[in-house]
Amino acid sequence: MKIAEVFYSIQGEGTLLGVPSVFLRTSGCNLRCVWCDTPYTSWKPEGRDWSIHELLQYVEGCAAGHVVVTGGEPMIQPEIAALTEGLRAMGRHITIETAGTVFRELACDLMSISPKLENSRPPGEFATQHERLRYQPDVLRRLINHYSYQLKFVVAAPEDMVELSRVVEEVGAETTRVLLMPEGTTAAAVRERGLWLAEECKRTGFRYSPRLHVDLWGDRRGV
Repeated sequence: MKIAEVFYSIQGEGTLLGVPSVFLRTSGCNLRCVWCDTPYTSWKPEGRDWSIHELLQYVEGCAAGHVVVTGGEPMIQPEIAALTEGLRAMGRHITIETAGTVFRELACDLMSISPKLENSRPPGEFATQHERLRYQPDVLRRLINHYSYQLKFVVAAPEDMVELSRVVEEVGAETTRVLLMPEGTTAAAVRERGLWLAEECKRTGFRYSPRLHVDLWGDRRGV
C-alpha cells in the first residue's frame, strides 16, 4: 500500500477532536481539489510501499487506541479492507477519512465523510474528472446507512451553505452528524472564516468543527 506518511498526533477535526490518534495517510486520490491541503497525496502522490504488517507494527508501537486512515482517498486502496481488519484485531478504534465517492465493506468505527462542494473544482486538465466524481449521492447514502458516520464539509464562502444544505437533505443525513469546517491552512484564515461560519451553525443546527492542528502547528506535515 502506497503511504505518504505515518505519524502519532491528536485528531484536529470532527467529533473526536483532541483524541490522541495514529494517522496512516495513504497516497493517491480520484479527485483534485483546488484547495487540497495534502497535494502530496493527490496532485503529486508521494510515498513508499508499506506492507500491512509494517503498518500494524507501527500502530502497535504508539500509545493510542485510535487510528485514522486518511489520504488522499483510502477507499481506493486495494488493501484497505485487510488493513482495517488487522487494526480491528488489535482492538483499535478505526476512523476512515473519505470524500464519499467509493463504497467498500471494511472494519470501521467512524466513517468520516467529506463530500466535496463546487468550491473544490480545480482548473485545467483535472476539472472534468473531478466534477464528474466529486458528488455521488447514492454512494453517500450507502455509507451513512452502513456505518456510524460524520458528514464534514469544508466551507470557503457563505454561498457554500446553499449547496451543502441541499446535499444534507438529498442524502438524508442527520443534522447532529453534520459538521462545518472553515477552509484554510493558517490559524488566521480559519479564524476569519470561522467567525461567520459559527453563526451559520447557530442558524442551521449543524455543528462547527475547528482545525486544531492548524491552530497548533500551522500548515505542516506529520502533525
